[in-house]
Amino acid sequence: MPTSPKTANPSDATVAFASVDDMRQRIRMKSKLKGRQTDDAALQELRVLLGHGPHRRDLLIENLHLLNDHFGGLHERHMVALAKEMNIPMAEVYEVATFYHHFEVIRGDDAAPGLTVRVCDGLSCELAGAQALLTQLPAILGRDDVRVIAAPCIGRCEQAPAVVVHQHPVLFATTASVLEAVKAGQTRHPRAQDHAQFDASAQAEQSVSPTTQAVPPSPDYVGLQAYLAQGGYALAKALASGQQDPQAVLQAMEDSGLRGLGGAGFPAGRKWRIVRDQMAPKLMAVNIDEGEPGTFKDRTYLERDPHRFLEGLLVAAQVVGIDACYIYLRDEYHGCRALLAAELANLQANPPCPLPLIELRRGAGAYICGEESAMIESIEGKRGEPRMRPPYIAQVGLFGRPTLEHNFETLFWVRDIFQKGPQWFSGFGRNGRKGLRSFSVSGRVKHPGVKLAPAGITVKELIEEYCGGMADGHDFYAYLPGGASGGILPASLGDIPLDFDTLQPYGCFIGSAAVIVLGHQDKARDAALNMMRFFAHESCGQCTPCRVGTAKAVALMAVPVWDNTTLEDLNVVMTDASICGLGQAAPNPVRCIQKYFPLEIGASL
Repeated sequence: MPTSPKTANPSDATVAFASVDDMRQRIRMKSKLKGRQTDDAALQELRVLLGHGPHRRDLLIENLHLLNDHFGGLHERHMVALAKEMNIPMAEVYEVATFYHHFEVIRGDDAAPGLTVRVCDGLSCELAGAQALLTQLPAILGRDDVRVIAAPCIGRCEQAPAVVVHQHPVLFATTASVLEAVKAGQTRHPRAQDHAQFDASAQAEQSVSPTTQAVPPSPDYVGLQAYLAQGGYALAKALASGQQDPQAVLQAMEDSGLRGLGGAGFPAGRKWRIVRDQMAPKLMAVNIDEGEPGTFKDRTYLERDPHRFLEGLLVAAQVVGIDACYIYLRDEYHGCRALLAAELANLQANPPCPLPLIELRRGAGAYICGEESAMIESIEGKRGEPRMRPPYIAQVGLFGRPTLEHNFETLFWVRDIFQKGPQWFSGFGRNGRKGLRSFSVSGRVKHPGVKLAPAGITVKELIEEYCGGMADGHDFYAYLPGGASGGILPASLGDIPLDFDTLQPYGCFIGSAAVIVLGHQDKARDAALNMMRFFAHESCGQCTPCRVGTAKAVALMAVPVWDNTTLEDLNVVMTDASICGLGQAAPNPVRCIQKYFPLEIGASL
């Protein structure tokens, strides 16, 4: 039987060998990066800007700031060049750049945006007329190169409404004062002068902030020489020389009852002891992000007495055995950053004792970085997304090392507590509570500002004794005892002692002691909606309950009559399933409105 013709097999076909030139071209093509190619001119611009400093991975955000400041935004060509220079995937550079609100990503050949005017729309500023400014300013400024945008709380609640022209703050802003700043080209924060005589401890049970509106954006401060003349750094020197026992300092911190003043309220002395017992090397991360709406105490102290904080940092570092310190300062505090950088340089040039490595890191506009683990991620140059726990950062923190994390104000009081004795600090207090609290008070009071008052004071006492009473034309109606996430209470509950652990039975907490006061012409539901819009804007997006839940809650809260059943379902999911405190605490204002202000949302008592 005849055989069928054999089917042609491609493998049997003769294949010509590639020439040497062909092979070289293939290698060249495969060696090229996929995606956007590096622009030589952009790479040269980047290298001139960065200089010959380190290009460590953790400096990504710092380098993005350099580009953003110099070019008015982040051009794609510069981000590609930065990825190449730092040996980081372009996708990662882009993800970090787009995560933070203060970076302007510019696509293609688009021009950088012109002058930006930021109008704070936080609750205190909204009460003071921020929405009117947002509506009126675009037409009044009348320039195509000037854009007016709403900005979340910028930490100047006692100076509401607050506006920032690029980096220049306009306090108690009006359309006229903002227009004047724009016309005058006032775009930089004015420099402060080191002419102040300031001692916070001498202002115990007093108002720290001026009670008039005649305050400069940059008040005078205590510089290094003046601080040394006042006995500054004596404790740090004594510890370094061995003349002072670290155990005695640690014991004084524990005896004082000082608790973390950033919001969590963990006993400071106990935290020192926990980290002290960990294996070296150990690091410190200082949180001056202060993004909680209504909070401005850290800024108030920092811009007046930076070295009292720095000495507290050095003392903590010596007692605990810290090898390097990282100070994370929110980007909105431009004046504080310039001041702190200058005084750090002065301290390093004239050290009163051996100093650990101290690095000042700049936030980029993300409320979530006030959460300790998100802040650590940001210091490492990453997106500010909270970490799952355990492990806790005292054991596995910054760069994987045991980390002592502190709020600015906690360290600010270290020197005074030891030198005056722990009983000095714990000797203040009312209603069975102990210690001093720096209350950031804003809203419908006559004299807003930082009030250094005894722990356990009530909001009614705080208003009458420290704030000059309610503002003219306003009767006390409600208050937020702990900023955006601390809940909302009616005036009828104005006799509750304000301190850690006293407000929890009422569905609230004191947090960073940011007290916002509402008057009888305000609605508590509007305040809650303002807070939820803030949470929705600031959610990092990492977990669905927070990312989706806050946005859905905004829609449900904007209608005249609330669907309380659906809202409570959201509350439960956000509280139980969110990774960090933002999503877990976001329902607090909602539940307070449902419980204490039912008539405002169409419900019956």
